[in-house]
Amino acid sequence: MTNLEIYTDVFVRTFGVTKEQAKTLKYQEIEAWDSVGHMGLITALEETFGITMESDDIIDLSSFEKGRDIFKKYNIEI
Repeated sequence: MTNLEIYTDVFVRTFGVTKEQAKTLKYQEIEAWDSVGHMGLITALEETFGITMESDDIIDLSSFEKGRDIFKKYNIEI
């Protein structure tokens, strides 16, 4: 699997959406992506990619696309 496929799968598993829906998701756009769901997503991403995200990045991860940009900081191309 590519990093993009793995990243997308984390959103699919965390929020119970399709791959197509995952790619357009934004924070609080669906009921599952509330503050608790956000921390679940962050935990899943950190465990999956073996990283520890900085607090500012956790707060800034407000959409699927924004997360892709943030991951560049951790040398992970998605």
